[in-house]
Amino acid sequence: MSMNTTDTYTATATPAWYELALCAQTGPGFFFPEPGSSLRDAKKLCGACEGRKPCLDYALTNDERFGVWGGLSESERQALRRRP
Repeated sequence: MSMNTTDTYTATATPAWYELALCAQTGPGFFFPEPGSSLRDAKKLCGACEGRKPCLDYALTNDERFGVWGGLSESERQALRRRP
């Protein structure tokens, strides 16, 4: 997240699953790559993570629109939301 002097930031509690998550040990750029970059490595790491399911639930509940969450890309999460 980019911060400047006009940004307002409100601290929120870290979700419990995040302490177990492999992404907590990896930089955010890994899960929020530049447009057109491969998501393969991020998805592979998510596949081995104990926090994958609660992470995905968090992303769907909070309408996270960017990055890899719970092993799914933006478009894959969007497709899940469209399912009845």
